[in-house]
Amino acid sequence: MTKLYGSVEAGGTKFICAVGNEDFEVVAQTQFPTTKPEETIAKTIAFFQQFDNLAAVAVGSFGPIDIDEASETYGYVTKTPKPDWSNVDMIGPMKEALQVPFYFTTDVNSSAYGEVIARQNVDNLVYYTIGTGIGAGAYQNGEFIGGVGHTEMGHTYMMKHDKDHDFEGVCPFHKGCLEGLAAGPSLEARTGIRGENIPVEHEVWDKQAYYIAQAAIQATMMFRPEVIVFGGGVMAQDHMIKLVHQHFLDLLNDYLPIPPVKEYIVTPAVANNGSATLGNFALAKKVAN
Repeated sequence: MTKLYGSVEAGGTKFICAVGNEDFEVVAQTQFPTTKPEETIAKTIAFFQQFDNLAAVAVGSFGPIDIDEASETYGYVTKTPKPDWSNVDMIGPMKEALQVPFYFTTDVNSSAYGEVIARQNVDNLVYYTIGTGIGAGAYQNGEFIGGVGHTEMGHTYMMKHDKDHDFEGVCPFHKGCLEGLAAGPSLEARTGIRGENIPVEHEVWDKQAYYIAQAAIQATMMFRPEVIVFGGGVMAQDHMIKLVHQHFLDLLNDYLPIPPVKEYIVTPAVANNGSATLGNFALAKKVAN
C-alpha cells in the first residue's frame, strides 16, 4: 500500500489539511475556519482518520509555538494574539489520536521548505508571509534557522516611513514592528478600507512596500540568501512586488552584491499559496517510519 503524508497548515484564520502521495501530489484536501481549539483540532483529526495508510504528518502552525522537543510544552501554541489559542496543546491530541510520527514547525518554515523543493539548486532561502500577520522562515544548507525556538522576524522593529509617523501599528505587543506596520490589518487601520478594495494608486501601498523592503534588507544582511520569497495575501497585489523592488534598491544603496532584483526578491513558485503543503509533505516523509 502506498504511503501517504499529511500536511496541516494551521493558520490564524483557517486550517488547510491535505494528504499527499510519494510524489507529493495532493490526494485529498480540506479546509475550515480556525475556531475554538477543541473544535478545530477535532476536525483535523477526523480528516486524517479517513486514511489507513497515513505514514506521518507535518504541522506548520501560526505562532509563537514551542518546537523544543525536550520542553514540557513541546507542541503547544504559546503566547499568541489569536484569541483562545494561548497555551494550547496542538500536537498532543493529534498524535494520541492518529498514532503516527509528527513534524512540528511554523507555517513559514513549511512554506520556506516548499519553496526550496520547488526551486532547483537553491539551498539558502528566506520566506516571508505578508497577510493577516507576518512571519518568516529561513532555510540554510539543509537546516531551518533557529535555536531554542523559531525565529520571529515578523516582529523586528522598522524605520518609519516619512508619511507614517502618526500610525502606531496594529500589533498588540510591539508598536513599531513589521507585523504592526505592514500586515494586512494595518491597511484598513490606516484607511478604513479593506485591502482588496484600496485603489492601486493609494499612497498606503508605498508605505507598505517600504516596510516590506526593509524586511528584505534585514534578511539580506543577516542571512545572505540566494532568494527572498514574499507570499501571503498582501503580496497577491500585482503592483506590490515592483514597489518593494524600488524601495529595496534605494535602501541597499549598492552596499552588497546581489542577483538581479527581479530574480532575488520574488513571489512564490508554488501556485495557489501551496508552498506550505508541499513543504509539509516533504517534512512528514522525513520523520515517517
